[in-house]
Amino acid sequence: MPDPGLTLEGISIRRNGRLLVDISDHIAPGEVLTVMGPSGSGKSTLLSYIIGTLDSAFVAQGRVVLNGSDITDLAPEARHVGILFQDELLFPHLSVGENLAFGLRAEVKGRAARAERINAALADIGLDGFANRDPDTLSGGQKARVALMRMLLSEPKALLLDEPFSRLDTERRGQIRSLVFGQARAKGLPVLLVTHDHADAEAAEGRVHRLE
Repeated sequence: MPDPGLTLEGISIRRNGRLLVDISDHIAPGEVLTVMGPSGSGKSTLLSYIIGTLDSAFVAQGRVVLNGSDITDLAPEARHVGILFQDELLFPHLSVGENLAFGLRAEVKGRAARAERINAALADIGLDGFANRDPDTLSGGQKARVALMRMLLSEPKALLLDEPFSRLDTERRGQIRSLVFGQARAKGLPVLLVTHDHADAEAAEGRVHRLE
């Protein structure tokens, strides 16, 4: 039986001959691995390699294995890896519900079935009745919750976090951290968090890998 979870197998990434990333690790379902380092140390570069969008200026080797399947050479959309960024990246011309619908898998067919899934998702993040709201009317914490749920509705098999809490104030940061980690554990997703914030690493309650 293959190991469930996300395996980083001998991954090294260089630019102009300089080694930026050197990591081998396994993240079990529901576990969080935190990668820490200063700006420019290669944290986001590692995430780009995992999701398949690494710039050709970098030279990389090593395998990304998800639930026993090698996804290293798959197209980004075929990897089933979700990612949250610092910015929520909600579509301003779409309502909150339409933003969530963008994340729904094609297998969810029919207007009624899709609306039911969206309303249940909003209730799950404490935004019941927000489907018709304009994203611009939401607070930063509410936007973060919508971005999280849009990504989860795509049913990823692993979750990457690219400093998604850094733009939130202290109170909202704690709430959104708890929500993100709680949802990931409930769904059994392996999580890779990159951050320079020690409080993020402590909240993740997992192992820490440091990039120099």
